[in-house]
Parts: sequence; C-alpha cells; structure tokens
Amino acid sequence: MSASLRTMSPHTEPIKLIGISPAINFVRDEVDYAARCDAKVLLTGESGVGKEIVARLIHAGSERRHHPLVTVNCAALTETLLETELFGHVRGSFTGAFRDRTGVLEQANRGTVLMDEIGETTPRMQGLLLRFLETGEIQRVGADQAAARVNVRVIAATNRNLVDAVAAKTFRDDLYYRLNVIQLHIPSLRERMEDVPAMLSHFLELFAAENRVPVPAISPDAMDMLTSYKWPGNVRELKNVAERLVIRSRNGIIEVQDLPHIVLRQEPHRTSQAAPARSRADDLYDRVVLGRESFWSAVYAPFMSRDLTRDDLRALVRKGLEQTNGSYRLLTELFRMPIGDYKRFLNFLRKHHCHVAFQQFRTIPGRPVPMTPEDVVERENGSHRADGRWKKPISA
Repeated sequence: MSASLRTMSPHTEPIKLIGISPAINFVRDEVDYAARCDAKVLLTGESGVGKEIVARLIHAGSERRHHPLVTVNCAALTETLLETELFGHVRGSFTGAFRDRTGVLEQANRGTVLMDEIGETTPRMQGLLLRFLETGEIQRVGADQAAARVNVRVIAATNRNLVDAVAAKTFRDDLYYRLNVIQLHIPSLRERMEDVPAMLSHFLELFAAENRVPVPAISPDAMDMLTSYKWPGNVRELKNVAERLVIRSRNGIIEVQDLPHIVLRQEPHRTSQAAPARSRADDLYDRVVLGRESFWSAVYAPFMSRDLTRDDLRALVRKGLEQTNGSYRLLTELFRMPIGDYKRFLNFLRKHHCHVAFQQFRTIPGRPVPMTPEDVVERENGSHRADGRWKKPISA
C-alpha cells in the first residue's frame, strides 16, 4: 500500500476531542449524530483543525467500527495514480502492472474511506467518484467491466470552499450534493481559544511520556503569550509547538524565552485601532527573509505535511516575486536556498501547481530595480536611498 494511504485498525488507541468551548461541544454532538447513521459526510475546515480525528471518531462510533477505515490523500497523487489507488487495476493495464491489484474501495468493503482534500480532484476523477457513489460498482483500471459491488461509507474532507468551487465550475455540483448529506464544519483554533490550555496540557503530557521526562509547567507569562497567539496552523501547529516545548524546557518550567520565534513575534494588542490582518504568507515571508530560515524547512516541510495550502504557497511566491521583480533566481536567494536548488524549486512549484507567472512582476518604467535578499532585510530595518533601493541607516 502506498505511503499516501493510512489504514487504521479498529483496535487503535482511544481518540477524543479536547476542549470545553461551545464550538467543540457542538462538533461532539454532530459526531454522535453522524455515527448513528450511514450517510455520507462532508468535513470542512482549515488545514490542521483535526478533520481526520473527527472522521476517526465517526467511524469508531458507527456499526462499521470493526472494519477498516482507510485514508486517501487526494492531493498527494496524480489523477492516474489516484484512480489506481481507489479502484485497483488489472494485469497489463499499464507499464509495471505485472499483476491484478485491488483498490482501496475494495479493501475497505464494509468499512469507511476518508477522502482527504477532495477539492483537489480533477473533473475526470470527480466523474469517476460520482459514478461509484451512485452504483457502488468497482471497475479496475484496464478492465472492460465492473469487477465487484462494494459497501463502503465515504467521508470527504476539504479545506476549500466547495460552494465557491461549484460556482467557478471547478467542482461538479452533482458530486457536491452527493457528498454533502451531512456537513460538519470544524472551527479553527482561533475560534475556540478557550480550548488552548486544555489541548496544550494534553500534548505536553503526551510528549513528556514519549520522551520519558516530567511534564513541564508553563509560567504565567508564557501561558499569556500562548493563549494570545492566533495559531494559523491550528491544532497541528499547537501539537508541534508542544513537542518543541517539552524538548526545550529547562528545570521543568517553560519560560517566555523557550517559546518559538513566531509566537514571540506576534503583534501587540492595539486598543485604538485594529491591526491589519496578517496572512500565512506574511508570517512565512518574515520567517524566511527576516528570520533567515531556509524555504525547505520553513515552507516545504509544512506544505508536504499539509499544514500549508497551495493558496498559502502561491501567495508567498507572489510576495517574493514582487521583491525580485519576477526573478526566480533571485527568489531562491531571497528564500535562503543554495543557487543549485533553482531547478529543484521550480520543479516543486510546477508539480504542485503553485508556479506563478513571472511576467506580471517584471520591471516597467518607474519601477525599482530588483532587490537582493540583503536589500530586502535592510529595507525592513528602516531606510532607503534615492534610487528606490533600500540601505542601512548612515550613522550621523
């Protein structure tokens, strides 16, 4: 089975939703309701809010709990590979198909399939999924007729607004209505900030046990910082921060200086005027350009683990190209990558459909010349010279 799939045994350790907020209590009620029936479920919410946990809870509470729950990441596979993973193939159907293979939908018969990132599927794949949902029949790649009829509950998840995708005709309306029997929206962490202390305590205990160290305490000042941070990466980001805090804690106490740089850099509260909203791209840009972190560690790794969306990545690339006037070569330097990574960077963007056309950022009359990474950092520190390029302040 490919790395894009994760089969969960019906006897895995207990899972639960942590928190006391009205928002999470509503989700608990909806999970119980969805578990009592066999209808299709559409899970919506930002990346990292815990859609997979909700799907596991629904499956664990249903009559299908003694059969497999299989997760398929639709965004991680090309259309051809996704079709093979879902429906299987027959021997000789393509190069390398040396034997018949059953797909996930057959393997999960009488169980549940979670189709994560359903909004990233192509129109053709959407048509194949619609046909399966209507008939329950499996037709393997390369086969002339349906091989079997299976009984599978489908739970779909997405961080996209599928209503907008339907209006834009990038997602089939008939498939949307077929999937949207029960819709369950999982709120972002910033919408239920009262749950942060309980979740943080849970993850600290979890990672302390894994690392065989005492559970660290959190100083009042550090807790104030953590509970005022907006958590753009949601629960997944909170979990990662908790693991880091367990490792970095000194004398069993987490102080402000132990907190991640991005938490310490949050904007101070303003009472007179609301601060302009910052995007994920703004935060990533600051980490890479000002914080001098490599693109591969600050952006690539979270993107591949689905902490960042394609929209986040495209916005970051646009922000960088604005500074380099459309030069991808200068962009690799700006994003703290070795010069030799230029082709690797472009191939990565194209593979995930995040390449941004550079022409719109090219120098035009009256527009400043491209800035080097050093120029960008110096600009953020304060002064500029007459030709529009930025430099450090000159001592008096």
